[in-house]
Amino acid sequence: MSDTRHTRVLIIGSGPAGYTAGVYASRAMLEPILVQGIEPGGQLTTTTEVENYPGFTEVQGPDLMIKMQEHAAAMGCEIIGDIITDLDTDSRPFRATGDSGTVYTADAVILCTGARAKWLGLDSEEAFKGFGVSACATCDGFFYRGQEIVVVGGGNTAVEEALFLTNFASKVTLIHRRDELRAEKILQDRLFKNPKIETLWFHQLDEVVGTDMPKGVEGVKVKHVETGEITEIPCKGVFIAIGHAPANELVKDKLELHNGGYVQVESGSTRTSIPGVFAAGDLTDHIYRQAVTSAGMGCMAALDAEKFLAEQEA
Repeated sequence: MSDTRHTRVLIIGSGPAGYTAGVYASRAMLEPILVQGIEPGGQLTTTTEVENYPGFTEVQGPDLMIKMQEHAAAMGCEIIGDIITDLDTDSRPFRATGDSGTVYTADAVILCTGARAKWLGLDSEEAFKGFGVSACATCDGFFYRGQEIVVVGGGNTAVEEALFLTNFASKVTLIHRRDELRAEKILQDRLFKNPKIETLWFHQLDEVVGTDMPKGVEGVKVKHVETGEITEIPCKGVFIAIGHAPANELVKDKLELHNGGYVQVESGSTRTSIPGVFAAGDLTDHIYRQAVTSAGMGCMAALDAEKFLAEQEA
């Protein structure tokens, strides 16, 4: 027989947004339950150095998430290692089913399931994630000052990241499998005018090459899509910029979405299209996607949930 747990606020997801929501909801005496999900700590657990989170000149991504988790727990948030597989937003209280068989009922729900970078699926790409392979130029570009960098992709994300990386890199090579970009024309104009950027058409990433001691990228092998010819390009960083996918599986048929699947929230709040359901972090954010902005939205979501519950009681 399945166990049933009730809470005033159920937080689904455990990145910066989720743990910050846990801190604020606990301080509001809402006794929240936070269900961590399939990747406790979120995308930061696959990052090494973090230098842009306030209060930490440098911190390892996994260490930062452990500190956030400990903070939420110290405030009174109950943190459970489970995965929510179904969320019923039609019932009141809301009803979430965990992979463990536990059923969680809640008067308010805060969704913090995040987003996942899209990857190419190469074994060598996986091997060097966090050690020269990244999906976030804003997060990791700073580490490649004066180095040669490769960016893979052809849309707005790829062009924006290539342009941003010229602030640090000595050279940026943009690899695209076609002979034209999908990016907006104004971005393409900036790209083609930038002397630090070279575009390699009709190529795709075939392999990331590097060393194990110390672990790091030394170059990439790229394949011509028509001839199959392999070319090796020296570089210290590889940025995969083929987009992000919001982790919206629980609510994609229930909440209003925008920009390719991100949860729509009311301007200036974290309220979704269903009263009592709030969303924060990368699940809603297709623009900034930073730990600090996610944490800020987690704070907002907890405060919005507190206000919602107070109004219901009144």
